[in-house]
Amino acid sequence: MTVLEAIAILCAGLTAGTINAVIGSGTLVTFPVLLAVGYPPVVANVTNGLGLVPGSATAVHGYRRELRGHWRHAFGLVACSAVGAVLGAVLLLALPAEWFRYIVPALIAGALVLVIFQPRISAWVLARRPDVATGHGLRGAIGLTGAYGGYFGAGQGIMLFALLGTALPDDLQRVNALRNLLAGTANGVSAAIFVVAADVAFGAAGLIAVGAAVGGVLGARVGRRLSPRALRGLVVVVGLVAIGLVLLD
Repeated sequence: MTVLEAIAILCAGLTAGTINAVIGSGTLVTFPVLLAVGYPPVVANVTNGLGLVPGSATAVHGYRRELRGHWRHAFGLVACSAVGAVLGAVLLLALPAEWFRYIVPALIAGALVLVIFQPRISAWVLARRPDVATGHGLRGAIGLTGAYGGYFGAGQGIMLFALLGTALPDDLQRVNALRNLLAGTANGVSAAIFVVAADVAFGAAGLIAVGAAVGGVLGARVGRRLSPRALRGLVVVVGLVAIGLVLLD
């Protein structure tokens, strides 16, 4: 890894940590950078997953006020996300690497659609705020998003926002805090499995971790001041680059 490549990975981690705290889909920044540096897709994916864990932790800490008094309520959803993440991580490691190479472009394309339509998703959520409690259907859906997060993860945050925002009567800032917690849980659980059972580029993961940790703090504190359109535009551009890199690899 050259000095310029290390700087690029560090900056990608910073950007991804910020985006994850604000909206999610930061993987669409770090993953293509790792591919561009030369890591194979599966190695890039597991390295990215491990590196983004500190960013999830700092984002959750930044939203600790919104989570106050809701930890007990959130425990069941956290458990569902964790179980799903185990399934997703096992599938990633058990299935042939060639499958991942073919599946990832479709997953990235789906995530980009979510990013592009995120404002409409948010408006749809606001128009359908129910006064209902968490049910088994929501827990099952959270488990599925956890499995998706354990396998790849880009777009998981937007999926969670839509699910939680339409199923819970909480303030949307609390919903976003819970979104960070659940996405971070899936990321952390899958990363623990990857450390033990996968080929991880620990140097690159460390650089992403440093950048993402700072980005998580920035995203939680000042992310609302950033232009959502600019963030979405950045994510879409790097996502398209990622698709191209995977297909040409």
